[in-house]
Amino acid sequence: MNERLAGLLSPLTAWLQSQPEAERIEALNTIKQALHGLSPFHQEPVDCVLWIKADALRENSYNPNVMAAAERKLLVHSLIQDGYTQPVVATPASDETLNLVDGAHRFRVGVKNKTLSARLRGYIPVVLLQTDQVSREDNMASTVRHNRARGKHQIPAMSALVLELSHYGWDDEHIAKELGMEQDEVLRLKQTAGLKEMFADRRYSEAWTVE
Repeated sequence: MNERLAGLLSPLTAWLQSQPEAERIEALNTIKQALHGLSPFHQEPVDCVLWIKADALRENSYNPNVMAAAERKLLVHSLIQDGYTQPVVATPASDETLNLVDGAHRFRVGVKNKTLSARLRGYIPVVLLQTDQVSREDNMASTVRHNRARGKHQIPAMSALVLELSHYGWDDEHIAKELGMEQDEVLRLKQTAGLKEMFADRRYSEAWTVE
């Protein structure tokens, strides 16, 4: 089986080696996606890591995760010494770019650090979420799910995010379920954002008076 497979791969390998670098990377991505479609693990995004041009990735503006200077320095050192062991996570956008859902710090380091940007040749390792839900609110929820167990969330940023999700029509139960929170925590974050918004989706009984 291995000899037969080697015979099948030999002409493909030779062809790939003859291609310019950009075309070779694109071809490798296409091959990975084809193999991913045949994989018994095709439902797992990490089964297919693609190399995507950094300028095709669009950072989000709502990430509540923060990283201290010491942690950021360690991240840079780790990526330089050990390489990328975790791809960033993205979803397709409507304009043929990708929305960054997780890995903002890894993305920025790969772009801004001279050693890494030269080594990566302007590319970033990416996995794509396999979902039809790629709206802004779905991306926001996915970002929080990825980040919640790591790092620290700024309370004002989380409050603004919860408030925006409520403006999309998500009730407290839906927000709590998607973000891995208790409903009481959602209420506290809404309270931080302002009392008016906190009770915007609450129903009250009509006032009564004693006759």
